Amino acid sequence: MLTDIPDSWAWMAPDFLLRLLPFAAASVVVELVWRPSWMGIGTGDLSAQLTFALLATPVAFAAGALGQRWLAVRRGGLSVPSGPGDAWFQAGFYLVNGPIEEAFFRGVIQGGLSALVAPPVGFAVGTAAYVLYHRLGWSWPDTLATAALGIPVGLAFWLLPGSPSLLGVAIVHVAATCGFLGPGPYLLRRLGWIR
Repeated sequence: MLTDIPDSWAWMAPDFLLRLLPFAAASVVVELVWRPSWMGIGTGDLSAQLTFALLATPVAFAAGALGQRWLAVRRGGLSVPSGPGDAWFQAGFYLVNGPIEEAFFRGVIQGGLSALVAPPVGFAVGTAAYVLYHRLGWSWPDTLATAALGIPVGLAFWLLPGSPSLLGVAIVHVAATCGFLGPGPYLLRRLGWIR
């Protein structure tokens, strides 16, 4: 039984229902109806996927946190979890968020357009859609910062050896989001790198 519901639940519940659930539903429908290899459901070249994730995960977390620090100084504020429990709760949410966003933007959009038109078109449209959809709730500087994740994971989805896979890009997405939101800002505050 939850007796201490984290502060972030107030925005996570509607976000899950209004954003993540439709992305997940669209991805599941595409996978179940067409079972396309370009969707990336599978491990692909497992060694390449895990090597990419192992190397890119710490870089993505650090880049997310430092990017947020840079933006916070310019905007004059930063939303920080209320405590370690809230930071961990947010990390759990991003553990769900990352794979769902990657399934939709990399699998459905980038993978689908790569198969239908050409890989460069899939990469360009999938990455632009991923970055610009963040504008629905974020400022332009924060929205444009998502390109620092969207571009490399889009390239990885396209260029890693083996069949397309969401495995590595989803892991890296979770790390970058945890650096940029929730745990990263909490760590910045605890280290005294941001007030």
